[in-house]
Amino acid sequence: MTGENEAANLPICVAAFYKFAPMQDCAAVQAGLVRLCQLHGVKGTVILAPEGINGTIAGTDEAVNHALTHIKALPGCTEMTAKFSRTPTLPFHRLKVRIKREIVTMGQPDIDPLTGAGHYVSPQDWNALLREPGTVLIDTRNDYEVEVGSFAGAINPRTRQFRDFPHWFRAKRNKLLGEGKPPKVAMFCTGGIRCEKSTAFLRSEGVEEVYHLEGGILKYLEEVSPENSLWTGECFVFDQRVTV
Repeated sequence: MTGENEAANLPICVAAFYKFAPMQDCAAVQAGLVRLCQLHGVKGTVILAPEGINGTIAGTDEAVNHALTHIKALPGCTEMTAKFSRTPTLPFHRLKVRIKREIVTMGQPDIDPLTGAGHYVSPQDWNALLREPGTVLIDTRNDYEVEVGSFAGAINPRTRQFRDFPHWFRAKRNKLLGEGKPPKVAMFCTGGIRCEKSTAFLRSEGVEEVYHLEGGILKYLEEVSPENSLWTGECFVFDQRVTV
């Protein structure tokens, strides 16, 4: 990983963001966002769907700020937050703004993260939750992501894609939760978006004490000092950097 002081001087800003909010006209949003990003030289990948927006973009500080301001002006996106990092060169070759059925594909259309997601736990409080006896810690990422780094003791579902997660949980439910009162379940992912759905899914399955790391691994690494961090290894990201 790049040292904190060295990273602060790197010229390219990378912003990862998502927001679950009803998108009434994805095509119009797509056209407007493409125009603005092309005008300011912003590169990256953005996914639009009726359920919201999800993306990672990169450019100069000013360019990224223009793009995020534009996105936050969309209905329901005012409170959208982003996770920031820096890199010496653009980690994307081009801009892709795509329209899909879901902004993160789980294949469970009845799950609503806006009303059913689990309890958020801030990076500052995450370590305490993990140290509570009996807490079941689940890494909701895919197997190839887990291989390069995770929290010690986390369960790896060994999924190839996120839509495999519901089947894995239903198959392993009794082993994970045992009999009697279900334990606390703590879940985490790269930026938080997969946990919005995975925690909502567990709650729909009758598990109430479900928690997830607010802002995901990226926010945890940004806010928790290395000497206090329980993270081991690197964090896989979906661009040319591969890990951070």
